[in-house]
Order: sequence, then C-alpha cells, then structure tokens
Amino acid sequence: MFSTIGYFICIPFAWLVRLFYNLTNSYGMAIILFTLVIKLIMLPFQMKSKKSMMRMSRMSGRLQEIQKKYANNQTKQAEEMQKLYAEEGVSPMSGCLWSFLPLPILLALYSIIRQPITHFMMLGQDVVQQMVDAVSGAGLSLEGIAQMKDGAAVVRDGITQLMPYGQINLVRTIASELPEVGSSVPGWINMNYTSFGLDMAATPWNMVKDFSFTWAAIGLILIPILAGGSQWLLTKITMKHQPQTDPSAASANRMMMFMPLFSVYIAFTMPAALGLYWIAQSGISGVQEFLMGKFFNKKLEEEENARYEARQAERKRKMEEAKVLQEQQRQQAAQKQTLKEKQKAARDAKAAKAAKAGTATTEAGRVGDRPYARGRAYKPDRYDET
Repeated sequence: MFSTIGYFICIPFAWLVRLFYNLTNSYGMAIILFTLVIKLIMLPFQMKSKKSMMRMSRMSGRLQEIQKKYANNQTKQAEEMQKLYAEEGVSPMSGCLWSFLPLPILLALYSIIRQPITHFMMLGQDVVQQMVDAVSGAGLSLEGIAQMKDGAAVVRDGITQLMPYGQINLVRTIASELPEVGSSVPGWINMNYTSFGLDMAATPWNMVKDFSFTWAAIGLILIPILAGGSQWLLTKITMKHQPQTDPSAASANRMMMFMPLFSVYIAFTMPAALGLYWIAQSGISGVQEFLMGKFFNKKLEEEENARYEARQAERKRKMEEAKVLQEQQRQQAAQKQTLKEKQKAARDAKAAKAAKAGTATTEAGRVGDRPYARGRAYKPDRYDET
C-alpha cells in the first residue's frame, strides 16, 4: 500500500523533473529548477510558519516571566501560556510543522532518481524487462544492473531482479550502447546524467574509495560537504528566530543540529543528484529565511506599534470615561447637597415662623379663651411715655 501511495506521490514530481530535463537537457539543472519551483509552491506556508516562529521569539521574555511566576504551579503556568498564545494569535507547533515537509519530497525525489524507468519516465515493469533482455541479447554485461548468481542474472517469476541502482545503470547502458532500442519505446528518454562536468548518478563514496585527482572525483566529493555546510548555515539562520522558552525547544534544536550530519551521510551514500537537491534546497531556503526575517521583523514591529497605540488609545478612552463619570458623580453629589440645603432652609424657615408666632399680636391680645379680647393690634407698651 505504501509503495503504491509513494508511486502516486512521485507522479507530479516526476512530471516536473522531466519537464525541466527536456527544456535544459541537463539533469543537474533540472534538479535545481525542480527545487526552486517546489520552494516557491511551499513559500506561503513557510511564510506563515516563519511569522509564527518570530512572534514566539518576541514573546520569549513574557513567556519566561510566566514560567518564573508560576514555577511551582505547572497547571496555572500552562493556562497562562495558552492565554498569551491566544492573545498573540500564535501556535507553538506551527513553526515546526512545515520543517518536516522536505522529508517526503526528498523520499519521492530519491525514488525518481533511483528508478528512472518506472518513476521518472513512468514506464511499466515490462519495459524494464524488455531493456534487460535487449542488453543481454546484445551480449552486453549485466554487472551493476541485475543481481548475479553463478555468473547469471537472478530471475524470479520471469522478472530479472535488479541491483539497488540497477535501473540507473540500465538506462546508462541503453543510452550509450543501444540508443536506437530506447528510442523505439514511446516515452523512453536516453538520459545524460552528466551535469557541470559531474556524473549526477554516481555515488560520491565510491569516488572516495577510488579517488583520483580529477574534477569528476573532487566535484562529487565536494557535493556532500557542501550539502552539510549549506544545511548547517540554514539551521543557524532558522534557530536565530527560534524561541528557547518552550521545554521542547532544546530537543528540537538538537534535532535540527543533527540535520547537517544526516545530509552529509545521505549525500555520500546516494546518487550525487540527491546531494545537489539538498544543496539547492538549503541554499534557496537560506535566502528565503533571510528575506522573510527582514520582512517580518519590520512587519511585526509595525504590528506591535499599532497594538501599543491601540492600547494607549483604549487607555486614554477609559481615562476620559472615568473623568466623565467622576464629573457626573460630583454633579450628583452637588445636587444632593443643594437639596439638603433647601430642606434645611425650609426647616429653619418653619422654625423661625414658629418662633415669630410666639410673639404674634393675637397672643398679646388674648384674655383667657378669647384671643382677640384686647384686639389684634394690642401692644401693652404702645403708649408708654418716652
């Protein structure tokens, strides 16, 4: 099942490599152009991942504060960190997800390189057997093409069993010795693996074992070294914006530092075309990382300034609202004070009226039960002599 899925994954990639090979007639240039197109297709996803990683990097100070503050309460620490991630709109894992995408592409490309007949030209197994029979019938050696036992090719169920890189050697033999046989098969390509003066189908480690001071040997040995060096530079550029606060960051960084060594091993033990892809992939990724770093640094700075201004505006608005509310409360207090004063004035007026009533002429003119016996205007001292 997995081999079938892998085959169908190879179809669009093989079409793309074939397109560039037919345009340039250079296997190495086809690999480089294929890498460039794949990186451009993945660019939108990488930009999203890069932006998230740079936001995480800028948040590292705040994350460290949370970790220190809630060092003894892991549950609260996790809650506060998730709250901060939500506020900033970032996902801790989004930066790592896309970093694993090159691996399936690498595996698909390896199948295309290793099996040029079935996974590059997209021809059937019957064509492979036809070409093996043509080479054998022409009296040419099957060494390096088929598995040999007692001087004869191993055949199971009528199918010749090939060496791991048997299809590569078979295509080379057909292209160099029997090109007319290949041309007679629809879809067949008499491939030339030589690019930049190097054999892109050769394994660099074989050149180490059979070293000769020639460009063909030195160039192939340089490919794994350049693959490891370019991967190391890419790792350093990527880790520059990788936040270190996440507990898994240290292990992720160790894994990323392992990648240069892994790329050297892969490029030494597999066809040089795969090492060339690794160099191109790392080089293009490094340029993308550098440019995206500059772009997002400026963009995130603008976003942070905008958020700061928004927070300041919101703070100012709340302060103005507080002032208005305070003024309203003051006015209400003043109104209450005025009402109390009016009520007090009314009470004082009533008391004054009552006091005045005590000296009213009605009471001065009273005799017993008759309030007006002496008259309303009676005053005992009205006619006193002065």
